[in-house]
Amino acid sequence: MSRGGSGYDRHITIFSPEGRLFQVEYAFKAVRTAGVTSIAVRGKDSVVFVTQKKVQDKLIDPTSVTRLFKITKYIGMLVTGLQADTRAIVQQARQQAADFRFKFGYEVPVDYLARVLADKAQVYTQHAYMRPLGVISMLIGIDEERGPQLFKVDPAGYFVGYKATSVGVKETEAHNFLEKKLKSNPALSYDEAVTTAIAALQGVLSEEFKASDLEVGVVRSGPDGSDRAFRVLSNEEVDHFLTVISERD
Repeated sequence: MSRGGSGYDRHITIFSPEGRLFQVEYAFKAVRTAGVTSIAVRGKDSVVFVTQKKVQDKLIDPTSVTRLFKITKYIGMLVTGLQADTRAIVQQARQQAADFRFKFGYEVPVDYLARVLADKAQVYTQHAYMRPLGVISMLIGIDEERGPQLFKVDPAGYFVGYKATSVGVKETEAHNFLEKKLKSNPALSYDEAVTTAIAALQGVLSEEFKASDLEVGVVRSGPDGSDRAFRVLSNEEVDHFLTVISERD
C-alpha cells in the first residue's frame, strides 16, 4: 500500500499513516446520503426531536415511511441515515430494552441503552468481517432521577448527552443556530422546545414546511411527574406549532 492514503480505505481495521479509519469516516458520509436534517432539543420537562419526512417515490405509501421509532413506552428513537441499517439498529435497541426489562424487572434507562448501542457500534470498527452502520441515532426519554435525557450515538461508537443537537446535511448550520438560541441556557417549556426545534429546521433549510413534511416525536412529564410516554405528534398538532412560528415571525 502506498503512503498516499489509497488502499487504507479498503480495510476497516487498518489505520492510515495520518491515524484515520477511512471506512468509519465513510459511514458518517453515508448518513448524509439520506438527504435529510434532524434536530433535537431538551427542555426543562420534555425532549423533542424533529426530522424531514421524505418519500423517495410517489407510488410509496407515505404512512409506511418513518424515521421515528418507539423503543419502549418511554423511549423514542430518531434514526438518520440508510433505511436498511435503520431497521437493524432499531431491532437491536428493542431487543436490548426487552432483555433489560426481563432481567431486572423495570424499564431500561436511556443512558444505559445509548451505552449498549455505542458499545456494539464500536465493536463494528474492530473486525474486518463487519462494517459500521451508516446511521446516527438520537434517543430521548425522561429519567425518573435525572429528568429529560437526550443522547446521540454515532457509527464510531461514541455517545454523549446533549442539551440540543442535530444530524444530517445541514448539521453544522443547525448546531450554530442552536448554540445561539441556547446560549443563555434557558429552561425551555414544552411548547418552546417544540417551536425551537421546528424553527431551527426551517431556518437552516430556508424552507416553509407543511405538517406532512415533518415528523415530530416528544416525551413530556406531567405536572406530577407522570405521563412520560413517547409519542409522535399528529399532523394537526404539528400544524398548530407551524402556525405559532409563522405568527411569531
